[in-house]
Amino acid sequence: MDFGYFAMVFAGSLLLGVLVTQEIGRRIAIRRLRHGHEVSGSGVVDGAVFALLGLLIAFTFSTAASRFDERRSLIVEEANDIGTAYLRLNLLPPDAAQHLREKFREYLDVRLATYRALPDLDAAKAGLARTSELQQQIWDEALAASANTQPPAIMLLAPALNSMFDIVTTRTRAAHTHPPFAIFGLLYGLVLLGGALAGYSTAKSKEREWMHMALFAITLAAAVYVIMDLEYPRAGFIRVDQADQVLVELRESMK
Repeated sequence: MDFGYFAMVFAGSLLLGVLVTQEIGRRIAIRRLRHGHEVSGSGVVDGAVFALLGLLIAFTFSTAASRFDERRSLIVEEANDIGTAYLRLNLLPPDAAQHLREKFREYLDVRLATYRALPDLDAAKAGLARTSELQQQIWDEALAASANTQPPAIMLLAPALNSMFDIVTTRTRAAHTHPPFAIFGLLYGLVLLGGALAGYSTAKSKEREWMHMALFAITLAAAVYVIMDLEYPRAGFIRVDQADQVLVELRESMK
């Protein structure tokens, strides 16, 4: 399933769930009132639940935003690594350097296509496989061309190529780094519990405060959706595509 669609379904179900649990909490409280019981809620319990809910939302949002910024920074880092290695091709003999420049152009095209293909995982995996093939070809050809140069050529080019290759692994790992789904499950459960407690506390009001109930549900569902959208910035509305512009500009400079 497309994760962008999954996030919307998740948030939508949470929105409906909070409305339902508010109604359930309210009805439980009304029934208790009819039987002569006092309905005042427990400030300690309510405070603990809502404090934990707020803490969990703040924590997941903060970590999601940090990972989002890190992914953007890694795009710039990859552009710098490729650009540095590309410039150091000038240390090689002209014929070999020209052929490797063509490989670099193809390599950068594949890197851009790989991330543009997301959230199509099959296409992204094919792009990563092609990336590995090109890395091996570039490395082999660079070593062969360096055999006919002074030693400093390979001493400068090899580290640049290593950095260019290593950043691919770093970016791939970063793209797969997310909180365990147990955290989202706990967040989901706490939001529903908060809805029930909020509904329970409104039982003394003769009429339902539909606006407040809806705002409470929308606010919590929207917060959870934004967190999930930040975690998967190639699938939803919040995206890192703009950061890819540095790679596009680098590709244009290679013409």
